[in-house]
Amino acid sequence: MKKITSFTVNHLDLLPGLYVSRKDEVGGNPVTTFDIRMTRPNEEPVMNTAEVHTIEHLGATFLRNHTEYDGKTLYFGPMGCRTGFYLLLAGDYESRDIVPLMKEMFTFIAEYKDEVPGARAKDCGNYLDMNLPMANYHARKYLCEVLENISDKRLIYPE
Repeated sequence: MKKITSFTVNHLDLLPGLYVSRKDEVGGNPVTTFDIRMTRPNEEPVMNTAEVHTIEHLGATFLRNHTEYDGKTLYFGPMGCRTGFYLLLAGDYESRDIVPLMKEMFTFIAEYKDEVPGARAKDCGNYLDMNLPMANYHARKYLCEVLENISDKRLIYPE
């Protein structure tokens, strides 16, 4: 069986960063999938499900309410390995193109203090599995350590 694209990236050399995972064409329109890698695979502890779930709710809410990217956001959700998230945007983008958007989103998550959107039994299938303080922490860490002074080695997958 052919390996999917994300399994061909050498995760031993992968740093936390913002990468283009793949580009597809759907109905003649480009779709860019981003790898928002928040922790170093196989080196750092993975994020717990509660903070991942909280970041998912906050990130998706932020993106779907964004004045420019609301209609371009196709999906925002966690990686199964819990080291980051995937973002699918309608359009042909490079990683550097969305650094300002990611700074905005992770600042929003880092500073968020209210009730988590969709964190009620009627809105979510696992509403009790949330951890806002840890979501704030991980967002702040990613913002400060990765996004603030991002370099090409955190924007382009390692060879």
